[in-house]
Amino acid sequence: MSTIQIYLFVAIGGAVGSSLRYFIGQLTTNLLGKGFPFGTLAVNVIGSFSLGLLYSFIQQDGSDNTGLRALIGVGLLGAFTTFSTFSIDTVLLIQQGELLRAGLNVFFNVTVCLVAVWLALLIFKG
Repeated sequence: MSTIQIYLFVAIGGAVGSSLRYFIGQLTTNLLGKGFPFGTLAVNVIGSFSLGLLYSFIQQDGSDNTGLRALIGVGLLGAFTTFSTFSIDTVLLIQQGELLRAGLNVFFNVTVCLVAVWLALLIFKG
């Protein structure tokens, strides 16, 4: 598979994933209201579950799944939610016995990202 084909798969998957993210976010908000970010939660849970399924399939299949990984794993699920990637990375670290690294991954991805948003809001608040 050529590099241009891989990028095309990522782009197509990304377009579908971002559209699905918007659709599910709107649907969830319409059904459950705006009192809690249920849309984000739904997208993160669905994306994490889906990436877990894809990863399991690719591990068991054993063949070259570059196109599938690019289309669904990177493109569709990457645009749908990056939380799925964070989730699979953390679980894999735990499975490999890297509990400290898994904990650090959780800490940095949650805490540091929240601080980054807070700082950005402070900068533009004036």
